[in-house]
Amino acid sequence: MIAAAENTTVRFGERVALDGVTVEVPAGSVVAVVGGDGAGKTTLLRALAREVVPESGTVTSPEKHQMGYLPAGPGSWGALTVRQNLDFVGGAYGLAGGELRSRRDEMIERCGLTVAADRPASALSGGMRRKLGTAMAMIHRPILLILDEPSTGVDPVSRIDLWRMVSETAADGTGVIMSTTYLDEAERATHLVVLDSARILVQGSYDEVRSSFDGTITRSPEPVRREWSWRRGRERHEYWPGPTVTTDAPRIDPDLEDIVIAMSLTRRQVPS
Repeated sequence: MIAAAENTTVRFGERVALDGVTVEVPAGSVVAVVGGDGAGKTTLLRALAREVVPESGTVTSPEKHQMGYLPAGPGSWGALTVRQNLDFVGGAYGLAGGELRSRRDEMIERCGLTVAADRPASALSGGMRRKLGTAMAMIHRPILLILDEPSTGVDPVSRIDLWRMVSETAADGTGVIMSTTYLDEAERATHLVVLDSARILVQGSYDEVRSSFDGTITRSPEPVRREWSWRRGRERHEYWPGPTVTTDAPRIDPDLEDIVIAMSLTRRQVPS
């Protein structure tokens, strides 16, 4: 196991940011962490990166020089060019000379920034800057890669580039844990962790999460019980957690977004 949090609780003053969370990051895997704002995603990643100290529980992760970490911010220095950012970080991790130049040029090509290699990071688009930050976190070939929403604000084509970089890194044996707001990305991960209000709502492979879901979801312009519904496009989806469905609205095969929202509603309607 590359990294793990076991029954981990983190508090900031009176606020509980993580509540008894247990997560493992095996070598060669991609663990995707999803959840709404304030669910605890960033806190979990920062705990694994040794940026916050848990109140209780155990966090195991490699030494800092063996980790790569992309925070929620830009992840690069705006006044430095793409090459200079990568050179600086690579040098900080002990790369030098031909090895540094080779690895830097490889990362620039992999993240599609060849034409922008001599631009200051501040002159890059938001998506290009996130790709640069991801490349900087990977340049020293860490054994644990921690990425906080690397694809937020990134165009669809660049998201494909980012996911290719992440999956190739995992294929080389690195353990990857990343938060994402895109559930279609999370579906591709080896393991899903769904956080809600600082606690784990459900975790497992995509197939395991789907198979563990009970109840029925229907779609219609107007739900029967608005508190159990949410908007998807021009319609509303409605969750029926029990065996009784008091509507003739069409039933649907739920995707991950439906499953996560339905489980979150269940926790709010029927607190544990």
